[in-house]
This record gives sequence, C-alpha cells and structure tokens, in this order.
Amino acid sequence: MAGLVESIIAFFQGMGLLNLSWGNVVMIAVGLALVYLAIRYEMEPLLLLPIGISAVLVNIPLGHLANWPIAPNLPEHIADNIFATLSYLNQQYGPPGIFDIIYYTLIRTEIVPLLIFFGLGAMTDFGPMIADPKTALMGAAAQIGVFIAMLTALALGFNLHQAASIGIIGGADGPTTIYLTTKLAPEILGATAVAAYSYMSLVPLIQPPIIRALTTREERKIRMEQLRPVSKREKIIFPIISMIVIGLLVPSAAPLVGMLMIGNLFRESGVVERLSRAAQEELMNIVTIFLGLGVGSTMRADSFLTQETLMILGLGIVAFASATAGGVLFGKLMMKLSGGRINPMIGAAGVSAVPMSARVVQRMASEEDPGNFILMHAMGPNVAGVIGTAVAAGVFLSVLAG
Repeated sequence: MAGLVESIIAFFQGMGLLNLSWGNVVMIAVGLALVYLAIRYEMEPLLLLPIGISAVLVNIPLGHLANWPIAPNLPEHIADNIFATLSYLNQQYGPPGIFDIIYYTLIRTEIVPLLIFFGLGAMTDFGPMIADPKTALMGAAAQIGVFIAMLTALALGFNLHQAASIGIIGGADGPTTIYLTTKLAPEILGATAVAAYSYMSLVPLIQPPIIRALTTREERKIRMEQLRPVSKREKIIFPIISMIVIGLLVPSAAPLVGMLMIGNLFRESGVVERLSRAAQEELMNIVTIFLGLGVGSTMRADSFLTQETLMILGLGIVAFASATAGGVLFGKLMMKLSGGRINPMIGAAGVSAVPMSARVVQRMASEEDPGNFILMHAMGPNVAGVIGTAVAAGVFLSVLAG
C-alpha cells in the first residue's frame, strides 16, 4: 500500500502538479486576466495577448519553457558578450527553453525593441509637427512625467537604474520602456512593460479627467488655424537632420532615434514603397509577436509577485497623469503667449501613445464644439513625444549606463 502511495506521489510530481505553488497559480490567473482584457475589451491586444499567454506558460512547473533567470549575476568579463553569456547560462542552468532563447537573443540584445522603432518610423507621419514646429515643445513638456515618476520611485526606495526604468513609463512608449529597462534593470522588465502597455490602453480613461480639471470649457472650444501643407522635400530632410543632430547631441539615443528615422525615411522617400510596406506590416507583426512573448516570459512568480511590482504599477499611473498634466499646463502657457490661438488640450497628446492620445483630444474638442477639428494639431505634440521619450531614454543611458 505504501509503495502504491509513493508511486502515485511520484507520478503527480512528474506531472508538476505538486510543484505548483500559490505564486504560480496567481500568475497564471494574472496571465489569463491579460488575455481576457485583450480579447474582451481589445486593450492593446497585439501585446497583451502574447504577454498574457506566455505568462501562463512560464508559470507551469516543469514545463521547461524558461529555465534561465531573468537577471542572473554574470561575471563582469562576459556581461556584455551575448555569446559568452549564453554559454555561461547553459553551463549553469542547463539547456534553454524557447522563451529563454527569445528573451536573451531578441529582447536582451535590444534587437526587437529597435526593430519596433524601425516599424513605427515607417508608420509615422511627422508632417503635423513639421508644419507647426512649436507644438514639439508640448511633446517635450510632457516628458516631465518621466522625471516626476523617477523621483517618486527614488523616494520610495528604488535604486537609480530601476527608478529611471519606471520613470520612462511616463513617456507612454512601450518599446522605449522595454529598451531602457532591458539595459538598466532587467529584473523589473515584466512589471514595467505590463504597466506601460496596460496604461497606454487606458489613455481614453486616464486623460480626460485630467484635461477637464486643468482647462475651462472655453479653452477646450478654441479652434486652431489649418496647418500649412508640408512638402515632400521637408519630409525627407527631417528624418536625416533629426538622426544626425540627436545622434551628435545624445549619442545614447542614436539607436532608438536612428531606427525611427530610417523607417520614416523609407516611408517618405517614395522609392522603396515595398520595403516601407514590409516594415509597417510583415516585419512589425513578427517583432511584435516576439516582443510580447519575450516580455511575458519575464512574469514568473518568483520575480513578479513582489511589493515592488505593485509599486511600479502605481507609479505608472503617476507617470501617465503627470505627463498629461505637464503637457496641458505647457499648452495653457502657449495659449496665453499666442493670444488664445492654441487649444491647450493638444498638450495632452505630448505623451507618445500614438495616435490614441491625439484622438482623445479630438473627441473632447468635438464634445464641446462638433465643428472643431484639431486632430492634426494634436498629432504634432503626439509624434514629438515619441522623439522626446527616446531622447530622455538616451540621457538616462548616457548618465547611468556609461
């Protein structure tokens, strides 16, 4: 009888059921919740669906989909060598699972985040910002949310690298958040990525109350003059000048801004339409899959279920709210300086949730005045926010990773 019991126990242990901890159960539930939100409410489904389902899989005991730690203590002489790192991890922890390969070769090496920026560049029209360059200042002003969240994180006990990674959530740019966190604080990658993409999907709920609190109805009704046409020459010159100037001023931002502008040059040149279309569609789809699976694989119970994770999710709200407020307040300043010709709401689009935040601004303008069309004006700060967040990430890297 005792032998039978032991055989049954051994059987279930081999199946992994007895190795299932309460943390695994919680994280499987969290992963399924992300899948539900992605499918039922279409909350950033392109990212939350693969993130959620991979979070479920890596929390199945003995599944061997992810065998290596997320932030191992590597010997200093191999920390920057991907091939030496893979060899070391294989010796220490055994053969890699499929998610280990995705994370270490595509996410940790920054290949996927940079390719995402390449695709974003091919999808972005910088015309509204070129037509009215002063709106770029609102995109810069919205970056105050990055620094407010960073300082708050420092005050709560996070180290400087972690605080910078948390602060960049305020830029409302998922790939930049992943890029910076991978370099500075990979141990919190899952939490920062989930916070960034979750709150991006909640922009239509987060921003309107803040905008209404900081503006009057008359301010929200302000109509703006139609933007001037932007020539093809201007659209071609802009990405070239931007990548050179920003690369010289903030070299650490060159990978992000460079890939963004290369993609944009493909779009605007008009001579590589096939490549531009491939960057926007096939390439973007492929790297988005790997990005979601790689990030979701970091959501393991032992590293994700911590007090710090809850604090990061809370700080994400602080980052988004303060970024929105900073953009709107700067918009009000520009409204005063322009004699009332600028609608301050477009400052809220300075968070780089493209084009969602610009659409939020347009919807609120239409609610006050159905004939008020300021979407293209809002797109100026919106696309400027993408560049601003990349530059902020570059500044953090030059200061902290140098």
